[in-house]
Amino acid sequence: MASFKQTDTGGKERCGNPASSGPKSDRSENAARLMPKAFILLAILIPVFLTGCLRYSFTGVSIPSDVTSIYIPFFADRSNSGLSYLSDELNEALVNRFVNQSRLRLASSAETADVVLDGTITGYSNRPFSIAGDQQADLNRVEISVRASYKYASEERPVWDKSFNGNFEYDPNVDPIEGEREAALQALSRIANNMFNDALGQW
Repeated sequence: MASFKQTDTGGKERCGNPASSGPKSDRSENAARLMPKAFILLAILIPVFLTGCLRYSFTGVSIPSDVTSIYIPFFADRSNSGLSYLSDELNEALVNRFVNQSRLRLASSAETADVVLDGTITGYSNRPFSIAGDQQADLNRVEISVRASYKYASEERPVWDKSFNGNFEYDPNVDPIEGEREAALQALSRIANNMFNDALGQW
């Protein structure tokens, strides 16, 4: 771009560039001065916004800030299934869902917890699910029923008290013992997920 010479009132010549002067240049300089201030303001507002939130999220779960711990005792097994592992496996599934996949801490007692999840395994069945042409069982379905209550430790009445069912199919012709166990674990996992979703609906 060509430069120009301008003579001032004293007869001296000054060199310059026409594009470096005028309203457009002034606006660019103003914008450049304002940008650092905008970044500083943004840096101040973001922490204020985050610390002012009433809910915290971890792995997509939104939990009130005053709920930090949960007590999950072992559910009594009154299913008459003859399987000794149902209560232990349900407890593990619930702890995995409520504690390991959220920011909640597992409390050692109801007195030290913010919320309590308690219940009983009430039913268990293992029946043929589908019948093939030769009238022999093609698959078996394991179905488990659990009665559970969810409550805030500071309140007498539970938020909900209801039954949950979970089921899963397996092939008894492959490995009937291990197949039934795996089906039971999957059914319990579904129950734990349903309980978590219902509790999440109250948060």
